[in-house]
Amino acid sequence: MDSYPDDKSLVAACVAGDRRAQEVFYRRYAPTALVVCRRYSPDREEAMALLNGGMMKVFEKLATFRWEGSLEGWVKRLVFRSTIDQFRGQPRRPTLEVADWDQPTEASATHSLYADDLCRIIDMLPETSKEVFWLFAVEGFNHAEIAERLQFSEGNSRWHLNKARQILREKLQSDAFKINRYAG
Repeated sequence: MDSYPDDKSLVAACVAGDRRAQEVFYRRYAPTALVVCRRYSPDREEAMALLNGGMMKVFEKLATFRWEGSLEGWVKRLVFRSTIDQFRGQPRRPTLEVADWDQPTEASATHSLYADDLCRIIDMLPETSKEVFWLFAVEGFNHAEIAERLQFSEGNSRWHLNKARQILREKLQSDAFKINRYAG
């Protein structure tokens, strides 16, 4: 058990430069921040590098946290922004603009799968479509927010979401995923 009973005392110790407190903070918030990084890199080593870069930003800005919301949410947001910044320097992938393709898909196919199976399938998506899918379906962003974050149009965001849904639907309907591997 750590000697920091609440987040405020832990943050105060981290800001004061207490290395033990910084380790406790890292161990407390790194697992949830790693989930953000794994969305952008299925490779564990690269995801860990993204996490460490993001956590460095968190420690740099920790003194500016205003306690107006969740500390965990703030950490995840900073790690997300740091991750996006690291990918911004890379060449842009070509994208196709198609409007009005945001069609609903059948949700019942996913009910028989477990979370790790879904993550494995989602990791198979093309990078931009995977990113849009996660932001929309998991994080709850709308197309305008996604377009602003990823610096392309709302129509492009809708197209990538539809493409991700199509690929997921095809994979979920394939024979490999029809049988639940955990069933007796």
